[in-house]
Parts: sequence; structure tokens; C-alpha cells
Amino acid sequence: MKYMLMMRAGRGQGDWGVLGWAPQDLKAHIDFMLRLNKDLTESGELVGAEGLAGPAEARVVRATKGGAPAVTDGPFAEAKEFLAGFRIVDCESAERAYEIAGRASAAPAPGGAPLISRAARLTARRTTGEERKTDAEPRDLDRDQPDRP
Repeated sequence: MKYMLMMRAGRGQGDWGVLGWAPQDLKAHIDFMLRLNKDLTESGELVGAEGLAGPAEARVVRATKGGAPAVTDGPFAEAKEFLAGFRIVDCESAERAYEIAGRASAAPAPGGAPLISRAARLTARRTTGEERKTDAEPRDLDRDQPDRP
């Protein structure tokens, strides 16, 4: 079964919050993600993983009656977090996908502490279209914030 693990990131003073991290903290974070991808590739579970452009590059594109695309800024110009990337994994069960998401959410933040926030959330979509949301970590520091679709 294939699952999409969506990685969310917080914004900084402008675009990516991580751009304000010390170089060694950013390197530790990226090294962690690369090791995870390597392990998932070796286990045969990684289908793909990609980082996405920052929120300044996000656009909403809709068709018009004439067929030309209408392009506007968005989708959430004022959002405090954004979709930073994703992994698609192919594993035996949703529980295994949750294990992988939990491991990904342990990526180090500045100072080496795990980055635990909404980035720890996983939306696993089965190929049948069934969707289930869960917290990959028992702590969600902003759990009092309403979920956004």
C-alpha cells in the first residue's frame, strides 16, 4: 500500500524558518533526512521524496472559460506553516507508515532537539482514497490550534 507523508514547515520572518538556523543545525537536519531516505530506499519502502519551493513561490492556478490559466498568489499567503515536502512510501500497513512518519518527525531542530510541531502530522492516503490523520508523536505543541484542511 502506498502512503504520502507530508512534511510541513514553519515560516520565518519571510519564507523558510530554517534559513535562520545556524549552519551546523541545518546540516544536522538535512543529514538526518538523507539517512532516513537511504534507510527507506534500502528497505524498498521509499517510492519518492521531494522538497518543495517555499511559500513565496506558491500559486493557485485555475482554468478560465477561455482555457487560459488564472494564476494568483497562494494558497495561504498568511499561513504560519506550509507544505515543505513529501515522501511516498510503499509499506505493508498504515502502522508502518506511521512509524516512518514518527521517525521523520524526530529530525533535529536547532540544538539537536527533535522538531515536534504540526510537521509531525501525517496524512496517509491509501491508494483506495481512504484518508486518516494522526499525530506521529504524542506531543503536538500547537494542538490547541484548529486543523486546517
